[in-house]
Amino acid sequence: MQIFLLSEANNRDRACVHASCVSVEQRGVLIIGASGAGKSELALQLMAYGADLVADDRVILQMHDEQIVASAVSQIRNLIEARYIGLLRAESTGPVPIDYVVDLDQSEPQRLPEQFTVQVLRQTVPLLRGAGVPNLAAALMQLLKNGRVNPEWPNT
Repeated sequence: MQIFLLSEANNRDRACVHASCVSVEQRGVLIIGASGAGKSELALQLMAYGADLVADDRVILQMHDEQIVASAVSQIRNLIEARYIGLLRAESTGPVPIDYVVDLDQSEPQRLPEQFTVQVLRQTVPLLRGAGVPNLAAALMQLLKNGRVNPEWPNT
């Protein structure tokens, strides 16, 4: 199976991408970044806070009823890499819809950033720039559980 970078999978109905994915209450976050950027590390931190593993290292993305859903590659399902420790067993869930993409290669210079999107397959998905963000795992858990405030608040 060919593995794509997320940017190479635009306008496809299905692709296997180099990423990790976890879910909270059936809301998925796709974690992308260069090799060694910390994708598995962030997934492990989110799992420690209660997130469910969907897939690590390779994620199958597929269009399903106008939604992008993520699932694990069968050969590495139920496994996650813990750098310097080894491959760990973890029960995978999925498929789950993708609600956010976190890019660990991009940093966010704004304290209260604008909302950005990224194209994933044939849809756009909210993008979070995660490089160097303190408390990223805790903030993502809160986001996945409760969402974020409208940027127009309190004027809405």
